[in-house]
Order: sequence, then structure tokens, then C-alpha cells
Amino acid sequence: ESADSPPARLAALIAARIKRWIERKEMLESKDRPIEAGDIMVLVRRRGAFVEELVRALKTANVAVAGVDRMVLTEQLAVMDLMALARFLLLPEDDLTLASVLKSPLVGLNEAQLFELAYGRAPRTLWQSLARKANDDLAFAEAHAFLSALLKKVDFIPPYELFAEVLGNPGRPSSPSGRERILARLGPEAEEPIDEFLAQSLLYERGHVPSLEGFLHWIEAGQGEIKRDPESGARAEVRIMTVHGAKGLQAPIVILPDTTQVPIQSPKLLWEEGQDNLFLWPPRRAHEGSIPSALRQLADERHDQEYHRLLYVAMTRAEDRLYVCGWCGTPGPAAGSWHNLVAAGLERIAEPFAFHCAGEIAESWSGQGLRLRSKQTAPPDASMREAAHPAIDEVAPPWLRRMPPAEPVPGRPLAPSRPAEAEPSVRSPLGPDDGWRFRRGTLVHRLLEALPDLPPEVREVVAAQYLARPAHGLDEAERIEIARETLAVLADPAFAALFGPGSRAEVPIVGTVAGQSGTNVVSGQVDRLLVTGADVVILDYKTNRPPPTSVEGVAVVYLKQMAAYRALLREIYPARQVRCALLWTDGPRLMPLPDAALDPHTP
Repeated sequence: ESADSPPARLAALIAARIKRWIERKEMLESKDRPIEAGDIMVLVRRRGAFVEELVRALKTANVAVAGVDRMVLTEQLAVMDLMALARFLLLPEDDLTLASVLKSPLVGLNEAQLFELAYGRAPRTLWQSLARKANDDLAFAEAHAFLSALLKKVDFIPPYELFAEVLGNPGRPSSPSGRERILARLGPEAEEPIDEFLAQSLLYERGHVPSLEGFLHWIEAGQGEIKRDPESGARAEVRIMTVHGAKGLQAPIVILPDTTQVPIQSPKLLWEEGQDNLFLWPPRRAHEGSIPSALRQLADERHDQEYHRLLYVAMTRAEDRLYVCGWCGTPGPAAGSWHNLVAAGLERIAEPFAFHCAGEIAESWSGQGLRLRSKQTAPPDASMREAAHPAIDEVAPPWLRRMPPAEPVPGRPLAPSRPAEAEPSVRSPLGPDDGWRFRRGTLVHRLLEALPDLPPEVREVVAAQYLARPAHGLDEAERIEIARETLAVLADPAFAALFGPGSRAEVPIVGTVAGQSGTNVVSGQVDRLLVTGADVVILDYKTNRPPPTSVEGVAVVYLKQMAAYRALLREIYPARQVRCALLWTDGPRLMPLPDAALDPHTP
């Protein structure tokens, strides 16, 4: 029905005329070049159904159009389909929402298929009925597989990634993408709401926890208009704007498409400006007194002044050509309309113009549109021959409709601090252990990390207090043993530099090392690191009991760990000598590791 309405017919005629201008390269005399889409501005008095019809007609005619400058996002059909899908993913038991999703372009079931799913399904839900019939019908199987895959992911990915995947082609390589399905049914004008919806999901994630339920509530509660600046893109696109929004802008060609009607006058609420400031609400025109009638007449006069002022603004936006047209019934344009005002005031310079051509259906009234042109009387400036806006590529790049390749999976980094090989036991396997080797090693490491930063006179007290915590589950003998062993390490003069000023505990290091098998990523944590002007010392604590007496007795896994640290720190400090050592806490005893022992194990 809407396709045959007068506004839709006028929109189709305007789109056809603009397309003809561009295709036939009609010259724009003032700039000495063919007309481009960016040279045309369509101004309306208010946003309504005609704006949507014109955008649809221009996109159908493959004319670049900037779209509407304002839209209520949640009222767009494409957005409503995406939001319905999101509600189903949050509550699959909602039969009505699922029915909407199944009928939407994203799934595409018809009425008969939906009836087959819904009729006689009790006590099952519609989702259970779909799962049950997925084995019998290919369309049901595809719908169930598509929705099931999304249900598995909805709790683990943010809203933008979810909708981007829905609009892509998840799991359906031979089928159209979600975006293509929506555009095939709703037309190319759905492209803009989809892009704005994705932009809003990114905007939400920047300021909120990225949950799907939170995003739906946020966008529904907002109900705000999406405002865009048609000048921001500076592209060769037809601009459709209100006269109010066009203030300060100009275009070589301006079209006024809704000039045959006059706005409804006489406001129902009247305001008496003056000393009393009375606010009046007259119930009926027949019952009005002299004061409301005078206020109404004053309001009508002000309304007419604003109406005429807007006409002046609209007409003065045109640089070269101004087209005045509209739609109406058989009587013709309304008295006092913009069309009649232009026809009467500019009778000698306004020429009749019809947007339709031979073989096309004419407008729905016997009058003609009007065209005002400013003739070119001087040679155009040569610099104006260049395009006013950058042209839009005629052919989309190949990657635009192709799914991106999967992200490469990075190799697992080498973690010397967590070797894959089994470490030797820190105590004899013949004695009772019960996890003691792990607790003991952790406590010694923690004390060696914290105590060097404290004054020597308080270290013994702090160590005793720390080990006495109930969470450690140590008896008195165990506390004394660990404290004596740790304090002996810190008191040994051989270790003074390693625990003195300038040394650092638990230093994380990460980087890449070029080895024989390629580049390896190394990520680890050095127990103690000392960097001086001449060398770098890497110290790692080992609590094995009894410790080995020579380097030959050191476990290979320890040598690999230190070789990886050495290789990475050589990359960081190429001008310094990197030395490695193991500190056996049972003793204590410091064991330097020569380069010859580490070279075979360098990653």
C-alpha cells in the first residue's frame, strides 16, 4: 500500500530524476563539471514517512545517500530483529520472542513452518518443539543449529562480538550472512541502522560491564535519537535534512519536496504574555471569549511568521537550482502553502518543472513543480571543476564481503619457573612428607623475598611472627628450622651483595629468544636479580635436601631453567656478563653455574 501512496510515488520520481542527472552527467554550470550526488540537498519541513520513502527510493536506485540525520534506533525493523534475538538468547523459554526470531530474516521460517512448530506443542516450549523437529526437517535443523551455537557463546562474549558474529556467517559458509539476509528482506536502507546499532554496542562496552542483558536495558531505556552530522563524512552523497538542520549550509541543488501542505495552526494551549501571565485552555472554539480569540489570532500570526521565515531559510540554501514540489489531492496545493507562495511571489522567474519523464506516471495533481535557476553569466573558476566531495568507490573491495581469517594461535611460551619436567624431591622420599616440601619451599621463598628489605636487627622477630601464623600449620620445631635456615643465608657474607641494596626479588621477565628451532617466547620469574655496571647475576633458590655437592649433580630441569633466564637477560643486557647461581638453602651454600654447564640447554 505504501508503495502506491503519493509520498512514495514522489520519492520514486525524485530518486529517478537524481539518478538520471548523475548517469547522464548533466553539467553543473557554475562548477563546469557533471552533477554529483554530493551537490544535492533535500530539505523537508519535518521528518516523517516521506523521508524514509525517499531514502529507500534513492538506495534502490543505487544513488549514494547520507541517510536521515536523526533516527530512533529501537524503532528500526533491523534493530528490532537483533534485539529479539538477544532476548531469546537470554530466555529461550519465551515462546513469543522465539517466534519473532524464527520469522525474522536471520532465520527465515514462513508462516506454515511456524504453525507446524507451534500447533499442538503443549506442554513443550517452542524451543523444545524446534529441537524435537530438527531431525525431520532441514530448515528446522538449520534454525536449531544456528540458535544453539549462539546459546553456547552468549555467556562468554561481549554484545558487540555477539552481534558481529550474528551479522556475519557463523557456521553457515554456503548461506548468506546475517547482514545479507536482513538487507535482502528490508532493503538497503537497513544498512545504516545496523551500523549504528553496532556502534552503540561498542559505546556501551566502553563504559559498562559488557553484558547482553545490561546492553538491552541500556539501549531500551535510552530511547534517544541517533543524531548524525551530514557534513561530517564530506562524501559524495545526497543529504536529506530538515530546514532547521540546514541552517548555515548550502548546496548547488536544493529540492523542497513537501511544499503543498500547511501546518496545523491554532495551538490548543494559549499563553497571555504580560503582567498577569495567564495560561488559558479554551475547551471549544465556539465557546471562546474575546481574550482567548485575541490570543489565538496572535499565536496564528506568529506561527505564520515562523512558517514564512523557514521558507526563506529553505530557499536561500540553494546556490544554483531550487526545485519546489510536493503531493496533494485533486484540489491542488493548500492555500498559503510554500508552493503557492513561491508560485505567486516568483511568477516571472519560476518555471514549471515535472520530475517525471515520458512513460512515467505523473504526479497526483494537475499542477507542476517549480524550478528556479541562477544562470551562469561569467566563466566558472577552473578550481571548481574538481569534485566537491571525494567519490565513493563504485566496486566494493573483495575483503568487504569475506569473513576474516582466524587469528593465529601464539605458541605456548617457555615458562622456566614452571617446568614441564618433574623436579627432584626436596626431601628423601623415605621420610613422611604430606606436602611438606611444597609448603617449606614456599615459606623459604617468601622470607628470602621480604626479609632483605628489613633492618638486620628485626629480621628474626619478623620471621618468627610470620611463621607462627595459624594458616601455615607449623609446629615449633618446624618454625625454628625454617627461620634458622633462612636467616643463615642472609647473614652469610658470601651472599651480602646478592641481598644488598640494588638487588631485586621476584623479578618477572618476558621476551623472545632466537634458538636453533626458531624464535621462542620466554616468560618467567627470577627469584633474585642483581644488576651492576659490569655484570648481571641471576639467583634461584632451591630447597632440596640434601643438595647436590657439585654442578654435575644438579637436575637437568634446573639447568634448562637457568639457561633460559640467561638467554633472555643477554638480550636485555648485551654489553654485560650474565652469571647464574643456585642458592641451596640447606647449608646454606651458593653454587655458581659455569657457562659450559648451561650452553647445551639454551632454548
